[in-house]
Amino acid sequence: MDLPPDTPRRPALPLSGGLFAELPPIGQEESFLPLLQSDTTCIERIVSRGHASPPGFWYDQPDDEWVMLASGAAELLFEDGRRLIMRPGDWVTIPARCRHRVESTGPETVWLAVHIRRLPGKVSCA
Repeated sequence: MDLPPDTPRRPALPLSGGLFAELPPIGQEESFLPLLQSDTTCIERIVSRGHASPPGFWYDQPDDEWVMLASGAAELLFEDGRRLIMRPGDWVTIPARCRHRVESTGPETVWLAVHIRRLPGKVSCA
């Protein structure tokens, strides 16, 4: 079936990769790699190697975030005082504007994060 010339074409094969493939070298900063992005959703891989949020810094994101710890270990702190210790396979949904911070991560921590925009406008990775 022929499509009109202005119809966007999708790739014949899906894009693929490995969550643990080509991990960045140890560095000063966490690594954020968008894996898929649309107007409403961003899926990204985050690599943390002993990283934590700077003192006094709180994430206050405009989007809902679902995050799973794929490897390593992490501790999240929420503004209301709740602490969440995460091990591989653990996940958490963080609603938009829920202030939180990363208290600590292990030396080889890999996260899978999904950011979902409910408000008008584009979602952004990290």
